[in-house]
Order: sequence, then C-alpha cells, then structure tokens
Amino acid sequence: MTTLFKNGTVFTPRGFEKRDVFVSDGKVFVNSLSSLNIESADSVVDCTGKVIVPGFTDVHVHLREPGFFYKETIATGTAAAARGGYTCICPMPNLNPVPSTLEALQIQLDLIKDNAKVKVIPYGTITMEQNGRSALADMEELAPHVCAFSDDGKGVQTGDLMESAMERAKKLNKLIVAHCEDESLLDGGYIHDGTYAREHGHKGICSESEWKQVERDVELAEKTGAGYHVCHISTKETVDIIRRAKAEGIDVTCETGPHYLVLSDADLQEDGRFKMNPPLRDAKDRDALIAGIQDGTIDMIATDHAPHSAEEKARGLEKSAFGIVGLETSFPILYTYLVKKGIISLEKLIELMSVNPRRRFGLSGGTIEDGQPADLTVIDLARHYTIDPAEFASMGKSTPFTGWEVDGRIIMTLVEGEIRYEETTA
Repeated sequence: MTTLFKNGTVFTPRGFEKRDVFVSDGKVFVNSLSSLNIESADSVVDCTGKVIVPGFTDVHVHLREPGFFYKETIATGTAAAARGGYTCICPMPNLNPVPSTLEALQIQLDLIKDNAKVKVIPYGTITMEQNGRSALADMEELAPHVCAFSDDGKGVQTGDLMESAMERAKKLNKLIVAHCEDESLLDGGYIHDGTYAREHGHKGICSESEWKQVERDVELAEKTGAGYHVCHISTKETVDIIRRAKAEGIDVTCETGPHYLVLSDADLQEDGRFKMNPPLRDAKDRDALIAGIQDGTIDMIATDHAPHSAEEKARGLEKSAFGIVGLETSFPILYTYLVKKGIISLEKLIELMSVNPRRRFGLSGGTIEDGQPADLTVIDLARHYTIDPAEFASMGKSTPFTGWEVDGRIIMTLVEGEIRYEETTA
C-alpha cells in the first residue's frame, strides 16, 4: 500500500515546512517525490491545516502485563498509545514474573508480539527481584532484547549495588534508567512534604528522597563512565544536579512528566487522581522543571502512564495506589499549556516527545526523512475539546486532567505505514 499525505505542515530536521509526504512499503519519502510515482498512490489523505510529526516515543510506561491484566493489557495500553500519537513505547518491568531473566522476559515478549498495536521495547530489571536490593539481574542475557535496565518503582538502595550495575551495563552498551528514591527518607509519606500536606494532615515525601540518590548516582556515572538516565524528575535540586553534571561532561540524561510541568501541590485535591510517585511538588519545583526543559537540562518528556483499577484509585490521597494514566492526554496538555502560552515552541515539544527519546535510547526513527520508518502522527492543532476519561482506550481512567479544556487532537497514527489509530468522529 502507498499513501500520499498532501498539504500538511511537516516536522523536518529543518523545522516545520509545508510538504507532501509519501509512504511506501513502510517507509517515508519527502525529498524525492519528483522521482516517485506519487500520482498512483493507493490512497490520498488531505492534511490541509494539519501537522505531521514523527510518532511520539515514551520511554516510561506501565503496561501491567504479564501479571496485572486487570489494570491494563498490552492490547489496551498500546491502543491508548496509538490514540495519543505514540508509535513506540518502553514498558517498565514491575510485572509478574519480573523480567530479570530471559525466561521471564520471553513471556512478555510473546505477549507483545501477539497483541501490540505500536512498537514496544521493554526494560529488563537491574536486580533479580526488582526491589533495588537483591542480586543483579541476568543483564547479559537480557541485553539484546531490552531498551535499557531499570528497577522503576524502586530506587537502588546502595551505592555499591548501583556501581556494579553501571559497570555491567556499560560493558553491554545499555543505559541504567533510575527511579531515584531513598527509602530511608520516606517515613510513610504519600504526597509532597509541603504546604498542602501540613494544612491537611497528610504525611509528606521530602524532596531529598529523590535528589540525594540522583546526586549519588551522578558521581557513580562519572566514576564508571556508564550511560545514566533519571526517571520522572520532580525537584528543583534534581534539575540543578543534572545541569551541573552535564556541564562537567558526565553521560547523564533525564525525563519529567507532563503533570509535573503544569501542576503543583497547590492543585491537590482529596482524590486518588492526584496521587503519583514522585508526588506533585511545590510551584518552585515546577518552575525549575520548566526552566530545565527550556535550557536543555531535561532531555525528554515521558508520561509514566500507570493504570490502576477504579477501586485502587478511589481510596483518597492516603490509601489510593500511586500512579495516573497519561498516554492519551500528554500532547494536548503540553501543547495547550506550554506551547500556546509561549513557554516552549512546538518544535521544542516535538524534540522532547519524538526526537530526543529515540536518540538517547538508540531507537530507530524520530525524523521524517527519506527512507525512515513511516512512524507518523497527524495532528489537528485547532481542535478544541474537553478531556473525558470515558473516551480513553486505556483501562485506566485516573487522571488529574479530567474536564480540562485543551487544543490539539490526534487524527491519525501510523506505524511503519500502517494506520494504528484514526479518529472517526467529526
């Protein structure tokens, strides 16, 4: 099948340009159209008034399968990804069985092969029990099949263990992707240790529980020369540490989530929709994160899509499970509340969501150039609508953005030229 996308505004390595895009045999062509028989395309899509961008990549999602299919499945999670404009996602390893051996990982790989609607490249664990404490996983066996190594959900609790993990990962040319959380500093907290927690009688999670491990790990990355990536950063101190590390030439990158960029603990409500880990921090932390994406300290935006059952999220701030969904709200939230407000450009947002994640994790695509995989997302930036979780493809419906007014509707998502999502409503 061949498809011609006409009259769109296309994200190219030079920025946005008015271009036609031709898709043939799963590849994209934009510069050599005069030499191709585009008039005989099997289908033509009029993209007047639309933008065409490299499909988004999310290096931090939870698909819950195998082990927790009542929360999400690979089929529903990847359908949500496609609906949100994502063509490649990397699921975290807090599963059952834990993918710390090739035998356990193969169960997940088989499910992905049979059910995924977008490209899915999983993580292997750092430790055997994915608890940040036990012996290291079978990293050598896992390496050819995973995007990186992470114990997401748990911080690696000792420097010696993290150093050993970094040394092995470096030999395998794989990143260590760290959920940074010093458990000795948590003290039963479940929201940010700030004004809202004090005024409403909640136990707080101090910022130091995050940034102290980042500080430790940056030193270890410098010592070992390993590639190091920090998950879902949320504090101003973490931003400063990573900024300094980059200036010193240490091989460190990081991500933050959409919710940390547009919300703070001043927005909290007594509702599980507002409970995630790390928690929503102070407005000064949010402002530091925004400065971090503006100056390049923060390399990418990842959703930390973390679906739970309705019952697990209906227990209030204290007792609800940590985690919110994000694949289907990420682009419109960021476009409406960052791009349209002049905080970052649309080009910068596409770099954060498409280009930089693929570059750092060594994934193919991320650009619209001749011969690249036709992993494309078509967006109507002018479409205004209200976020309604009832419309989500994800089994998880818990989001702090319920009822928010947004612009920027995903119209179509293609993976290697095949339509994996197409909006059907007018």
